[in-house]
Amino acid sequence: MSSESSPLLGDRLMRRRSLSNDISIDSEEEEGSTIELLHGENHTSNGNCPCCGSQECLPKDEARPLNANLESLDYDICENELFQQEASRTTHKKWLKKQAARWVIMFFIGIFTALIACFIDVMVHILSTSKFHLIKSYYEQGLQKDSLVIPLLLWVALNVASVGIASILTAYVEPVAAGSGIPQIKCFLNGVKIPHVVRFSTLVCKVIGVTLSVVGGLAIGKEGPMIHSGAVVAAGLSQGRSTTFGFDFGCFQMFEYFRMDSEKRDFVSGGAAAGVSAAFGAPVGGVLFSLEEGASFWNQALTWRIFFASMVTTFTLNMMLSIYHKKAWQFSYPGLINFGKFTDTPYYGQEIPVYILLGIFGGLLGALFNYINYRLTLFRRRNVTTRWLRVLEAILVAMISAVAAFFLIYAINDCQPFGDDPNENPIQMYCLDGQSNSMATLWFQPPEDSVRSLFHDDYAIYKYSTLIAFGVVYFFLACWTYGISVPSGLFIPGLVIGAAWGRLVALFLCAIFPNANWISPGKFALLGAAAQLGGIVRMTLSLTVILIEATGNITLGLPVMIVLMIAKWVGDIFTEGIYDMHIQLQGVPVLGWEPPEMTSNISARKVMSHPVVTLDSLSHANVIVDILKRETHDGFPVVQQQTESLDEHVSIASCENFGTLAGLITRSQLIVLLRQKHSFADGSQAATLTSRDFRSIYPRFPRIESLALSEADLRCSIDLRPFMNPAPYVVYDNTSLPRIFKLFRGLGLRHLVVVNRRNEVIGIVTRKDLARYRVHGAHLTEAEMSA
Repeated sequence: MSSESSPLLGDRLMRRRSLSNDISIDSEEEEGSTIELLHGENHTSNGNCPCCGSQECLPKDEARPLNANLESLDYDICENELFQQEASRTTHKKWLKKQAARWVIMFFIGIFTALIACFIDVMVHILSTSKFHLIKSYYEQGLQKDSLVIPLLLWVALNVASVGIASILTAYVEPVAAGSGIPQIKCFLNGVKIPHVVRFSTLVCKVIGVTLSVVGGLAIGKEGPMIHSGAVVAAGLSQGRSTTFGFDFGCFQMFEYFRMDSEKRDFVSGGAAAGVSAAFGAPVGGVLFSLEEGASFWNQALTWRIFFASMVTTFTLNMMLSIYHKKAWQFSYPGLINFGKFTDTPYYGQEIPVYILLGIFGGLLGALFNYINYRLTLFRRRNVTTRWLRVLEAILVAMISAVAAFFLIYAINDCQPFGDDPNENPIQMYCLDGQSNSMATLWFQPPEDSVRSLFHDDYAIYKYSTLIAFGVVYFFLACWTYGISVPSGLFIPGLVIGAAWGRLVALFLCAIFPNANWISPGKFALLGAAAQLGGIVRMTLSLTVILIEATGNITLGLPVMIVLMIAKWVGDIFTEGIYDMHIQLQGVPVLGWEPPEMTSNISARKVMSHPVVTLDSLSHANVIVDILKRETHDGFPVVQQQTESLDEHVSIASCENFGTLAGLITRSQLIVLLRQKHSFADGSQAATLTSRDFRSIYPRFPRIESLALSEADLRCSIDLRPFMNPAPYVVYDNTSLPRIFKLFRGLGLRHLVVVNRRNEVIGIVTRKDLARYRVHGAHLTEAEMSA
């Protein structure tokens, strides 16, 4: 290590940029800090509207502050000298091996995602069947004794036990496992790192938690969490190591070259698509889901690999479930939910106005659902702030769900013959032999089976009162359940609610047009389910294909598309989609598909953070250490060596420039340089450090405080030129915000240096600088930062 240095390095002026810049969380700190997407602390914003300068025009509870503790992912490749040296040694054969490795990893992502889905489905089937069979036996005994207290208490106790375990796992082990996980994965693919979101412990809590939550009778589905589970599987397999189990397959080069944010992003996209495919048996829908809901980067090769992973998942799950159901190689179980086949369901032109009305109603109900859930989430963030309170709330929801189901079955004596696919545990209640209580049919089975019953049971199976009471109660239970501290999906509750009121619409139409042959309860139940789910999640293209693939009926593609589009348009008038709503509530700085409106007149000079912390191309180790300890930023522009005195340097800084740009270096690169104790004055030893040294400890880079550096080490100088990105993306200070936004969104940037016409650094733009600009109503708002 060389101790030669410039006379200015020891006394280098510390230059800071504002706190609104991108913030890096060191990995060891991340171990003890979990950012919970649905259960964070409540913060209020005191910002003023940039249009009029007043606070009154800001929509209430809308201009929420951005969470400054969230780290961005860097999808831009650092093409430094080490990268160029490695690229020059890459042969065509080596390139082919890398491409083949991508396909191999995608294959195993599909396999493991299917195995997880099979485990969840089998366990839910076994535990639910046992639970309902036990409750049914006590129901029959209670009916003979004219006392139903014991079955009620048993039902409540079984629900509380299952949900309690799931909630304890979530609240005390991995809080980020709560909910469906779709908002977190959307944030990850957008370029925001949510701590612990792709950890193995999160996967374990997710799988066990969603299994017990479904068995516990909550108004949830297991399909949403499968998307999160697939993403975690993809993130883990693509890296070829696990810190939890202490193994590392880095000796295999097919894993080593994928240890960077951009590569992990592509595999996570494939894992999310595989999760959709496992949930619905919809491989094409899975690809479109990743494209529509999350991915900020896409190309043809990636599309084929993701589709391949989805198909492998569907095939593997189909094979495993067919073996479990003793129908080996029949391949009639493509996903966790089986809607059944919709045959002989034509539609006519005169039905299209009815479909439009269904879409409008679905959009209104979806907006109401989102608004109620939004208010409940705000209340939860303010008052349910401790872990034991979150567990207590989940137990309370489980109790009320059981009690509500019990009293609906008791109060509404809707006796009907068994349907085409009778419940495995029908409750006769006070009905005649050969009949069962229709309300009990909907409650005494997992929610996926309830959807299938509403789709395919005969016309006269359910009365008006049954559908109205069940739909209303399930609506409010689902509103309350989504957001509690358990893994929970929202797809199935939306489908159940929509299928109930869609079937109710069919009954009304049959009463108005008794001789019409185009009214099918199953068809309208499907369209109602699509309208309700579309009104909640605001998905169009991918949800249309998912429903078509899940039903196996392309004929209904146009009606499904109509109701989904109308539901989205109507719902967007009142609220955002529920996933986007929860992302904003947490203050995650996600970037949408398009830049905010009314921002074309905002330039980089206003958006950028200023002043900026910069480094000389030849810097003292002690200066670098001091900067890393004082600053929490991730990226530091590297400027050409300054030769002027300190007073002259202060004069330049006062003129708002920080030296001529030479490149950009990140915190993780600097930590690796200090950790490896590679300090160079002339660059002669740069070859001893390779790109592999930087990938070997990705993504958990040590804290700067954990590095053991001697006084002699700190006096040495480091030549940053071989390691910095010599050609970072830059913009002039008069560049408009929409143009900057498109660069960030399209290229997956983390930092964008702002320079003047002389290529002198005057500021830096990060994701948070852009995400704080939002449009609510007719006003452009500017969010603040929360600690």
